[in-house]
Amino acid sequence: MSEQTASNPAGAVAAPETQRELPRHLSVEEYPALLRLSDKLRGFVDFIGRFGSWFIVPLVIITCFDVIARKIRWQTDDGTMAGLQIWLVENGGRIFESTLLQELEWHSHTVLFAFVLGYGYIWNTHVRVDLVRESLEFRKKLWIEFIGLTFFMIPYTLTVVYFAFEFAFDSYKIGEISASLVGLSHRWIIKSCLVFGLVTAVIAGVAIWLQIFLALFGPQNVRFPLNTVEWPEDAGSKIEGKERLDLEKAEDVLEARARASGHIGSDAKET
Repeated sequence: MSEQTASNPAGAVAAPETQRELPRHLSVEEYPALLRLSDKLRGFVDFIGRFGSWFIVPLVIITCFDVIARKIRWQTDDGTMAGLQIWLVENGGRIFESTLLQELEWHSHTVLFAFVLGYGYIWNTHVRVDLVRESLEFRKKLWIEFIGLTFFMIPYTLTVVYFAFEFAFDSYKIGEISASLVGLSHRWIIKSCLVFGLVTAVIAGVAIWLQIFLALFGPQNVRFPLNTVEWPEDAGSKIEGKERLDLEKAEDVLEARARASGHIGSDAKET
């Protein structure tokens, strides 16, 4: 019996290594037009999300200031009670009034929430309830994502954009102000921010749809970045869109700093 027959009792001849279509990662220059468009759309959504995330700073500062200013009080020489917030309003203007500060808190929260909607989706950090999807094979996951984007996420968000735009436009036409007499004016501005955030979410959906479309109907032996689904050979290597940390391979940060500062030798080994 020949060596080939002994190693392959069924008589099947294995395909030469050169004839196999192994996965090949595309360089940026090789990206098809649809994938380059997806990258540009994701870049825009990423920028808006990172910009919007900074609104957590005024949100925290304004909230803390409002709470602290309302609690600081003292008794004047004539026996009356005075407070820091009252003093600030009398000497600094209406910007320090509690109602106005609270509405600025709500508006900062609205911008923060609206601007990171699309960002959360392109980086796969939004909430998923994957009781079924996670146990499915790769192409079935692609089809679920494709159907969900085509018939649910994008159409639904476009519908909400339409009504949100009417909401903001009507606010602009009537010159809507706060329901409180001492609140903010120009309510159409914050409502327009909500519209813009929803439009950004639609753009994020289109960007991912292009990726999924190419993964489903394009060449099966090429690889490019996928944000919401993992390629079969990468399954389990990420969690919520981020690379899993392998503690055995991760660098000891303290040791690296000590080596850089000269406290230990470069050839020092772990004990």
